[in-house]
Amino acid sequence: QVKLVESGGGLVQAGGSLTLSCTASGRTLSHYSMGWFRQTPGEEREFVAAMSHTGRNTYYADSVKGRFTMSRDDAKNTLSLQMNNLKPEDTAVYYCNEAHKESVDGPIVPQSPPGNFDWGQGTQVTVSS
Repeated sequence: QVKLVESGGGLVQAGGSLTLSCTASGRTLSHYSMGWFRQTPGEEREFVAAMSHTGRNTYYADSVKGRFTMSRDDAKNTLSLQMNNLKPEDTAVYYCNEAHKESVDGPIVPQSPPGNFDWGQGTQVTVSS
């Protein structure tokens, strides 16, 4: 119902950095546990990072730990994903959405429709060797 908008993607060489942004109109993102997900054509969407609505808990996929940092800017109603030391395998379309754990120790997954947000267009990240 409320569409998310991602931006900040681009083409970088391996080892470079990008900062992605996610925002929405008409809904305060700080009220929700939010996450970043990515998808390559022909593959299933995978979890990248998530943050609780309080900002106290942050989770990262093993493949990006130590390289990616998720943050919130409540004044701008914006989520950010700082990506450092990018690798070719990071190439994907990156999306943000509400994120939840299926169980206490279970995986982090995006909201199931109909949720609080519609998927945005995503932003393309391409990392060259």
